[in-house]
Order: sequence, then C-alpha cells, then structure tokens
Amino acid sequence: MNEEIRIIRSKRRKKTISARFVDGAMEVLAPASISDKELQPVIEKLKKRLEKREKKRHLNDSDELEKRSNMLNQRYFNGELKINSIKYVTNQDKRLGSCTSGMGTIRISHKVAKLPKWVADYILIHEMAHLIEPNHSKSFWKLVNRYPLTERARGYIMALKNHDQ
Repeated sequence: MNEEIRIIRSKRRKKTISARFVDGAMEVLAPASISDKELQPVIEKLKKRLEKREKKRHLNDSDELEKRSNMLNQRYFNGELKINSIKYVTNQDKRLGSCTSGMGTIRISHKVAKLPKWVADYILIHEMAHLIEPNHSKSFWKLVNRYPLTERARGYIMALKNHDQ
C-alpha cells in the first residue's frame, strides 16, 4: 500500500508510538522528542501490523467462510458439526488452519483465501473433522477422506510447501 503517512508529534507523549488509518492515510502518533531516523523502522513495523489487521477484517467481513463451512458440514458431516466460530487469521504462517475442538473454534490462515476453492475446501474439511477427532487417527482420516479431492489437495499443498522452501 502506498498511502500517505502523516506524523503527528506531541510533547505530552513520552514513549509510545501508535498508528491508525484515517481517511486512507496512515496517521502516526509519536513523541515530539523522537527523530525521523528513529521513527522510520517503527513506522514500517506499525504499517505491516495495520495492513495485517485490515486484511483480516476484510476477509472476515464477508460471511463466505461461514457459508462454505455450513455447506461442507451438510455435505460431508450430515450437518452434525457444531462450529461456534470460524475465522480467518493472519498469525498462522506455518500452518493453514487450526481447530480447538473443545471450544468448537476453527482458525484459517489468510493465505487459504488465495488458494483454489477445492484446496480451501479440503483445509476446511480437515479442520472440521478435528471437531469429531482431535488427532490424526485412522478415524480422523476416514472422515477427511469423505472429500473426494483429499489426496489431490494434499499433493497441491505439499507442492506449495516445497516451492516455498
């Protein structure tokens, strides 16, 4: 994002630096005593954090993930799963999804939104199966393998991981 950056310095502010988006510009609130050179790396870090927050908010504004999981629940789990919460997150860089089965919560990496639908569906089904089987037992894989493109999706993900290394 190449938006405008406005730096607002304050003598009352002693140590903390914060940032927010206001009318398409990044507004940085900083102590008056900090130099531009000291401020620059902090601005870069805050900019990345704000962009991640905006990306997550944008992805979760749509209820597409919830609709998709409801459809997959009906199709592959006879509508029996109770999902309390399903959301995209931006803090999963090494995994594509996670499930807290006891709480009925599923977290999907924001990276999944860019994958082909059939691969994203596999990831959703994988995490949804953990609501029934919290480990990777034979019965877990039996649930996941109800999805006909499981092996193909797993191959796609393996190829992606090998390509990224």
